[in-house]
Amino acid sequence: MKGNYIAFPSINYVMVAETLLKKENIEYKIVPTPRSIDLSCGISIMYHKKDEEKISKLFSENNVVVKGFYTID
Repeated sequence: MKGNYIAFPSINYVMVAETLLKKENIEYKIVPTPRSIDLSCGISIMYHKKDEEKISKLFSENNVVVKGFYTID
């Protein structure tokens, strides 16, 4: 599935991340983690590439641990 994904080490971080994204009105979607990325916790967040820097900063400021930001073409 093409798109931009954030993978997390646990579902707890996904839940915190979702709360922060909602609060900041950043568009996202909770999706199964594509197998080509990593199984991690099995759930990822799909987002728009234009928001990546804002999301990265938001997560860093709020101690949200991510396995990585990935793009699948």
